[in-house]
Amino acid sequence: MRDGRKVAVIGAVFTAVVGAAGFGAYTLIGDSGSPGGADRQDMTVADGKADAAVETGPPTSEEVRATAREFLAAWQAGRADEAAGLTDDSAAAARALTGFREDARVTGVRLEQGTPAGADVPFTVTARVHHDEQGQPGEWSYRSELTVVRDTATGEPVVDWEPSVLHPELREGQRLETGEAGAPPIRALDRNGTELTAEAHPELAAILADLRKRYGDKTGGEPGVETRIVDASGKEVKTLKKLSEGTPGELRTTIDAQVQAAAVKAIAGKPKASVVALKASTGEVLAVANTPAKGFNTAFQGSLAPGSTMKIVTSSMLIEKGLASSAKQHPCPKYFTHGGWRFQNLDKFEIKGGTFAQSFAASCNTAFISQAGELADDDLTKQARDVFGIGLNWQVGTATFDGSVPVQSDAQMAASLIGQGGVRANPLIMASVSATVKSGVFHQPYIVSPQVDGRTLARAPRTLSPAVSQELRSLMRLTATSGSAAAAMAGTTGDIGAKTGSAEVDGQEKPNAWFTAYRNDMAAAAVVPASGHGGTNAGPVVRQVLNSIG
Repeated sequence: MRDGRKVAVIGAVFTAVVGAAGFGAYTLIGDSGSPGGADRQDMTVADGKADAAVETGPPTSEEVRATAREFLAAWQAGRADEAAGLTDDSAAAARALTGFREDARVTGVRLEQGTPAGADVPFTVTARVHHDEQGQPGEWSYRSELTVVRDTATGEPVVDWEPSVLHPELREGQRLETGEAGAPPIRALDRNGTELTAEAHPELAAILADLRKRYGDKTGGEPGVETRIVDASGKEVKTLKKLSEGTPGELRTTIDAQVQAAAVKAIAGKPKASVVALKASTGEVLAVANTPAKGFNTAFQGSLAPGSTMKIVTSSMLIEKGLASSAKQHPCPKYFTHGGWRFQNLDKFEIKGGTFAQSFAASCNTAFISQAGELADDDLTKQARDVFGIGLNWQVGTATFDGSVPVQSDAQMAASLIGQGGVRANPLIMASVSATVKSGVFHQPYIVSPQVDGRTLARAPRTLSPAVSQELRSLMRLTATSGSAAAAMAGTTGDIGAKTGSAEVDGQEKPNAWFTAYRNDMAAAAVVPASGHGGTNAGPVVRQVLNSIG
């Protein structure tokens, strides 16, 4: 061997023995400037004679084994410069091997060379990783591979240096790092102290993960430690090894486990459905569920036309402006044209000589479209924002879409009055609409109390008068007891109110079914996409949730 080191051959595994310790135990990694760290290029011929002609051709099997042994032995011994000098890119290799010790916090390493396959030599890395002086070291093992090539300048066999030699998933511009694993873990609890886990509640998994990111450092927990690949900017690419899980802090949410279970059961078996329940008097989120459980959180982040459930907001505006009153006659023709579009009712029904209350309870589209000519383009936008908080910046405690009621004109403005056009919402928003009617004031929904982090909840600029609020409750009660929502709400007791909705979607055979309602101090809303009528398909979901507690 070039430097006189002894080589032991054990079975099919070749192990370089360094000093008395050998590879049987970890070798403590020290400074790269330790003895023997000179680059290979600095070595001189022992007898002073001129170099022979430069060797060409692929390295021999013995050169492959010997070069791999020398490289791994130097790496294990902590002689980064010496190991790097046995490669075809000593500068890059030295940086990577030094980073292995300093950035990845490897304090000891054991390297076991496997049987070569041609010029490729597999090996196993078992590293001892120590994040700080107080913590216990962790062990990290993986398999890697190196390739021996012949240096074109010197003819010497060398390791073809690539970042993947250090770790097979490492690429150019990346490095290994050991550090805190993001935010500390949390132990999430429902409002009554019941633990909520992703395993028991897969429908909450994404929300729980988001809560950890937002509140992990505010609950007294300690972060875990992980070894990971990071890019040049320090951004995590992939976690390779979790060395410790960390200590969770406790975070109480507003979820009610009993209501949550009812929400999950209510949408079970539906390919796509979403439901949200709120405490009407406070805005606290009691339940949120979607199918599929691990799919997109439409309940909080969906952006869908809410259909006729939007008529609650429109009715509040028409009543305030004197354009409608429950007991007064109100037009509900089969058709009404505005802005060049002809609008019609479901099954082209009409109510001759009926009141606005009857039109609301039957969900008559033309009763609302007929008033478009009396409205400014931005009237509905203002009503939705200033009274119901739609489009404000909600601070729920997790990611949400907070609704949009854009200013529109002509036919699109008319369509927005019945929850079509550019109006966009989700079950969280429409549950909040029912909660606002029930309580008489907008309470921004939230899933974590603002006392945890001091955030400011959104506030609507104004409230409806007590008289208008009472009239809206009467309209929703009529709908729940004898209107389009009556079948879905049958058997539901207490102070109730409801509104159905069916939102047409271009290219979709059946409309999205919507339903929003309240019972006593709980409000809820659901959407079942591409299913048909709201009362038939979304109504039973909401009823089950509302009836889950007394």
